[in-house]
Amino acid sequence: MVLVRGASFALIASGVLLSGCSSDRPFGPTVGDVFGGGNTPARSAAAAQAGIGVNAYLWRATLDTMAFMPLANADPWGGVINYDWYTDPATPNERFKATVFILDTRLRADALNVTVTKEVRDATGAWIGARVAAQTETDLENAILTKARQLNLQNAG
Repeated sequence: MVLVRGASFALIASGVLLSGCSSDRPFGPTVGDVFGGGNTPARSAAAAQAGIGVNAYLWRATLDTMAFMPLANADPWGGVINYDWYTDPATPNERFKATVFILDTRLRADALNVTVTKEVRDATGAWIGARVAAQTETDLENAILTKARQLNLQNAG
């Protein structure tokens, strides 16, 4: 196992070092390039394109559509939004949790995946897992996609 990790590290390190080779620097990258701090054109271009790594309309539409649930955490670069347990006051013996995955930078139906977890309270007061209707996740996805398309049209006009 240690040999595999060592070989993996050596392969990654050599890739990093070789990626810095160019006609500008015939002897390879500087120490600053390898360990951060070098100001290469690629680094400057990456810094100029900093922002969220997913479709902005899907991101905003998700936050707007799911605003009724408490937000647990959100990763705008990875495209994952986790919501904490939500209990509808009309059904206090059920609670739901959701995770939304935004999988692409384009506004497409297959760029969105919603998963919902449900728990119900048993006779002893403990929460136990329960089946979520498949249509629930589809309905949430459709609501987010509709809102994203509306935001896109508002921005275009």
